[in-house]
Amino acid sequence: MRRYGLRDDQWERIKHLLPGQPGWVGVTAADNRLFVEAVLYRYRAGIPWRDLPERFGDGVKVHRRFSRWAHAGVWQRVFEHLASEADNEYAMIDSTIVRAHQHSAGAQKSRRGPGDRAVSWWLEHQDPCPGRCTGQPARLPSERRRGA
Repeated sequence: MRRYGLRDDQWERIKHLLPGQPGWVGVTAADNRLFVEAVLYRYRAGIPWRDLPERFGDGVKVHRRFSRWAHAGVWQRVFEHLASEADNEYAMIDSTIVRAHQHSAGAQKSRRGPGDRAVSWWLEHQDPCPGRCTGQPARLPSERRRGA
């Protein structure tokens, strides 16, 4: 079995839902299974359509056919059919599968808006009398200024 290919039992579950079969209105598809495998390959590998291997055909044509099927509701029909037959034993999700970002651990969120910047905080809290230590009087007594 190919890495991204459909098994025979998987193909048997969806092949009757796909257009382009003999007896349907329109053109008979050359190979629906190869096309579905191309779509699965593209999404599982995370590649652009133009980078599909040559065995699947021209990536532009595969994308065009994918878009037509999506517009016609073919994919929706396939997903609904598979969801109705689903064995939910393997659909469980827990924290070992889904990983959260480290900052989503429940820390208090900042309430600052887009206009509140650190600069505005700094302007409000800057020393009104620069050049002196906090706690000192604003002016020295006159006798101390003279050096007495």
